[in-house]
Amino acid sequence: MLREIKSAYPVKDYHLILEFDTGEYKIIDLRQFLKGPVFEPLKDPSYFKQVKVDHEAGTVTWPNGADLDPDVLYSRSLPLRLPGEDIAQG
Repeated sequence: MLREIKSAYPVKDYHLILEFDTGEYKIIDLRQFLKGPVFEPLKDPSYFKQVKVDHEAGTVTWPNGADLDPDVLYSRSLPLRLPGEDIAQG
């Protein structure tokens, strides 16, 4: 199933909080993806924070054109749980 990312929030240590078109918020550690020349600039924390959502493609992107498949991001991310949130929900 094709997923689209609606918003993205960079957090410390190369993690993103992603809002998907399903209304779910998930968190992902992107360190596993930071390999190869196009992803090398993302290792700089200030550059990593320049993440934007490409609403046409439905995914995250950076100024150098680096992007990631939203379905991969969805399948490899974890549901975001707020403190005190019942784990049985969702």
